[in-house]
Amino acid sequence: MDFYITLGLKREASDGDIRRAYRRLARRYHPDINPGDQTAAARFQQILAAYEVLIDPEQRRRYDAGERSAPASDGQTPPTFEFEGFDFSVVAEGASASTFGDLFADVIRAAVPGATLPARGADLHGDVHIPFDAAMRGTSCRLTVTRLNRCGVCQGRGHVETLEATACPHCGGAGTVRGARGHMLFTKTCAPCAGTGVQQSVVCHACRGDGVAMHSEALAIDLPAGVSDGERLRFPGRGSAGKHGAAAGDLYVTVHVAPHQFFRREGQDIHLDVPIALHEAVLGARIDVPSPSGPCKIRIPPGTQSGQQLRVRERGAPSLRGGPPGDLVVTIKLVLPTSLDERSKALIRELAELNPQNVRQDLGV
Repeated sequence: MDFYITLGLKREASDGDIRRAYRRLARRYHPDINPGDQTAAARFQQILAAYEVLIDPEQRRRYDAGERSAPASDGQTPPTFEFEGFDFSVVAEGASASTFGDLFADVIRAAVPGATLPARGADLHGDVHIPFDAAMRGTSCRLTVTRLNRCGVCQGRGHVETLEATACPHCGGAGTVRGARGHMLFTKTCAPCAGTGVQQSVVCHACRGDGVAMHSEALAIDLPAGVSDGERLRFPGRGSAGKHGAAAGDLYVTVHVAPHQFFRREGQDIHLDVPIALHEAVLGARIDVPSPSGPCKIRIPPGTQSGQQLRVRERGAPSLRGGPPGDLVVTIKLVLPTSLDERSKALIRELAELNPQNVRQDLGV
């Protein structure tokens, strides 16, 4: 039997041509479509055998070279699927019947690499609470999470090697398993033992074959300088581990920053109310004020009014994106004396006589 003629292909056919030819012929000759037709069943078996050889690059090379029974290139037994005919003494219908997808799962997985990749691990979410000063300079904190981690017994494989070889319990040592669809009988390679008939490993008792186990742990979380209240940070790969070796999920942490005694944050700018005395407002002064990065000096111009704002460049919150810090915005709060002696009162009266302007003239009074 020439496999190329069986699929109606030329010898230079591409993998895509082979797949298309197989799908076209399978829709025509598959036993489910031709119930009771032994000729169609035999024809389909030939089509499937030709497809399995030609779709595998190494087997195709060996076939073209005249080696009709070449092993798979990876040294493992390739999945096989055979139609054995009909047995009217056996009926498998309803929930007990294998579906078309069940019976051809091995063929589909071989033809479409990566079609059954294990699912990625779940993402985790948590909250941390930190002081204002820690948010400005960056800090490390610990977050306790309950997550799936790689199983320490089987190292994430989901199975452990057996101490001695025994017959595979899934196929009874035959290397193949049988399935039925109605009265039709099918045989395919036993997946657990890869067709060897020998049990080489057993399911890990610790993780029940998933390769992961649940446990709680305290994670060290590094928060960058300048993180703000309500910020949601992503830590890739620190969520739950994926089953059967799949990639881990991510950890999302929402940061809650406690209010400061006198700083207020608006974006990257830090606002600060600074009280000054009457003589400093009138005559001007240079004073020290706090900032997130430490004390700094600012100049109070003569005649500064209460409520006036002064800006100190790049003394605000650090940028999470590597840019310059925000500014420190100082709001002046004029503080008048609460009690005056007679001398001070006389000086204030003299000041009023020297400056008789109406400061409420804009109100029309």
